[in-house]
Amino acid sequence: GLNYRKLIASATAANLGDGLMTVALIWLASAVTRDAFLISLVGVAGRLPWLIFSLPAGVISDRFDRRLLIGWMDVCRVVVVAALGLVVALHAADLPTPEALAAGAPEPAGGPALIAALCVASLLLGCAEVVRDNTAQTLMPSVVDKSQLERANGRLWAAETTMNSFVGPPLGGVLIALALALPFFVNAGLLAVSAAMVFALAGSFAPGGATGAPRTPIDWKGEIGEGFRWLWSHRLIRSLAILLGLLNMLSNVAFVLSVLFVQEVLHLYEGWQFGLVTTGFAAGAVIGSLIAERVTARLTPGTALLVSIGGMGVSITLMGLLPWAVPFWVLGVTSGVFVVIWNVVTVSLRQRLIPDRLLGRVNSVYRFFGWGTIAIGTVLGGVLVSIGEAFLPREWALRAVFLVGGLAQIALLAYAGRRINTAEIRAAEALSAAEDAARADEPG
Repeated sequence: GLNYRKLIASATAANLGDGLMTVALIWLASAVTRDAFLISLVGVAGRLPWLIFSLPAGVISDRFDRRLLIGWMDVCRVVVVAALGLVVALHAADLPTPEALAAGAPEPAGGPALIAALCVASLLLGCAEVVRDNTAQTLMPSVVDKSQLERANGRLWAAETTMNSFVGPPLGGVLIALALALPFFVNAGLLAVSAAMVFALAGSFAPGGATGAPRTPIDWKGEIGEGFRWLWSHRLIRSLAILLGLLNMLSNVAFVLSVLFVQEVLHLYEGWQFGLVTTGFAAGAVIGSLIAERVTARLTPGTALLVSIGGMGVSITLMGLLPWAVPFWVLGVTSGVFVVIWNVVTVSLRQRLIPDRLLGRVNSVYRFFGWGTIAIGTVLGGVLVSIGEAFLPREWALRAVFLVGGLAQIALLAYAGRRINTAEIRAAEALSAAEDAARADEPG
């Protein structure tokens, strides 16, 4: 339908901009300092809101028109990104290249102020992203029928991932070569397009069929507690939330410092090279989004999730062992396939199992567990490299975070094997369908 096409267009524009920022932010930080901990702080600032703001964001998603929330969060991001672009434009002429810094050139005098600006901008963008992304996942069941969720989510993931990781990063690298501030200004324009597409959605997107702004005061503690209790009492969703939290923490132990790994282990110092080598994840994600529905049907959902965990762990481990760009790219493809299969299965399950009136809050609690740990993993990665350098050569300190993250993910199979199975998934789906039917039969 037309609304779904508008949603796809919005996601395409926003995620292309996010892909540009993925390279621009971290590359800019690497041109200011070679300190792994300081670079990780830029990543932490963007992920910290998932730890401290995701629960209130869920309450907001369940109280206000979800279309307007998404649109206005994109508007806020336009303002922040454009302001950051101006700051970068003013300092760009004073910055050395990452290769010059790695060779021993002194760090720029205004470096600390620029790192601080990056952290503040990342924090503000992260807060807007928490509200936007949490609300966006609650919007899909209002746009397509529940029977189409896997297909709709798969196509959405294909659009998002293609732009975010396949087109955006290499394009960001090219734009950086032209002007450091250019990716930020282009991203601001793309976010404006995204906001316009969301505002153009037709119909009412108030949660639970409500209209207008809520008339009763928000009971933050009570409403967050209701969402938390629902998730914690649901064995399957609780187990998936815990697993996602651990998987995200461990993957970000490695990937927050991938820019240093690519530069110093793979010896790729050009921005477009960094962008290109990371397209492996995107290529895999596109493949995964196209085959997730069939893989899930062939393997069954429970088996597909277990295979995804093992595949992600093996891929990250081998990335740390093999010091060449081509295997790194190929393993990125493999990892991307498994990441998206996990995402399509679990997101569709949540949208199918969680009641609409609670979807925003339960989704936010789920993301509190699943995404809040990204900040922890990001800090941990910087700390591990800093400590590792005291005992290992710099190259192996950078490799070690990949080995730690990958092997620990493989070890999670021992926990997941006891908690996730297709029989439990089918039982949860049948119970949810029966509850939906019972609610439909209740007098209006």
